[in-house]
Amino acid sequence: MKKTMVSMMLCAAMVAGVLSGCGLKSPDEPTTAAATTAAATEAAAEGAAETEAAEAGSESSGKYDTASMPEVTLVYAEVNPLDTIVGQMATDFKTKVEELSDGKITIDVQASGVLGSENDVLDTMLGGGGTIDISRISAFALTSYGGQKSMLLSLPYTFVSREHFWNFANSDLAQEFLMESQENGSGVRGLFYGEEGFRHFFTVNEITGIDSLKGMKLRVSNDPVMNGLVEGLGASPTVVSFGELYSALQTGVVDGAEQPIANYKSNAFPEVAPYLILDGHTLGAVQVIITDAAWDKLTEDQQAILMEAGAYASSENQKNSESKENEVLEELKADGVTIVEVDDVTPWQEATAKVIEDNTKGYEDLYQQLLDLQ
Repeated sequence: MKKTMVSMMLCAAMVAGVLSGCGLKSPDEPTTAAATTAAATEAAAEGAAETEAAEAGSESSGKYDTASMPEVTLVYAEVNPLDTIVGQMATDFKTKVEELSDGKITIDVQASGVLGSENDVLDTMLGGGGTIDISRISAFALTSYGGQKSMLLSLPYTFVSREHFWNFANSDLAQEFLMESQENGSGVRGLFYGEEGFRHFFTVNEITGIDSLKGMKLRVSNDPVMNGLVEGLGASPTVVSFGELYSALQTGVVDGAEQPIANYKSNAFPEVAPYLILDGHTLGAVQVIITDAAWDKLTEDQQAILMEAGAYASSENQKNSESKENEVLEELKADGVTIVEVDDVTPWQEATAKVIEDNTKGYEDLYQQLLDLQ
């Protein structure tokens, strides 16, 4: 009996195997033409989607020839901490460059002034030292190095709003300004523009308005525009390096200074100068520059990557700067900083009219083009 049962089971197994091998389906599987067509259509759609995704990935990865791209590290100097508006711009630039280059280009951001003040950094870059390749600088920083066009960006009350500045930064005129230092043989060239918010005065002692500044010693970085601005306000321009500003405020070497709001907070200046007047005398226009030596050693693809990443960082800066500034302003109020609003800037404009006149001679038409972009 047992032998008979085993034989029956083996036969059943063989029949099942034959049915399966012939492609026959069990009774509970659909065998209609519609089901077969639906399955084929679904498979075709999945195949097309995979092909499209593969092609898209191939196109994206093939935008730049990163496979044969030489590896390079570029040192980027930033005088402010990374948690400032311009510090974030440096991070955005670094992230995008390294992403687009598949890691073949490394941006080594040295922040918080570890490589020196803006003037120190510029001296190194223009002197051909080769230790700093890229830097974020204030527009007026190139003034002492022959940057006449850049100086126009720092003249008081030139930009009436952020929108006005970005109309310029995204215009063809901006490219003319960016290339000035390269064209005049300085050995650097501009990559892109950004901004760090409007600049305001802050002081050790209480300030209530423009008249409070008279007789004060206000820190400047020794450029003609800031010297003229401070003198126009009846104060005394006093040259102090940025790295020594905190102690200069603390010891009475200077009575006040000016910075964008985010930089004022990040550098702990409220601890020693807790009075901030929102005069907004200048929009903190900045540009990122690279030495010609560093630029020339890059391949065309690498140069294109830097330009694309610069456009991205500039765009992110445009989107984030105002919200970041407003956030910091609320934090300062919560921390007990005395904030003085300026309802009428007319007296400030009148006091600084001479510095505008003195520093636009020979560039009147170009300066008017800037004003017209508002």
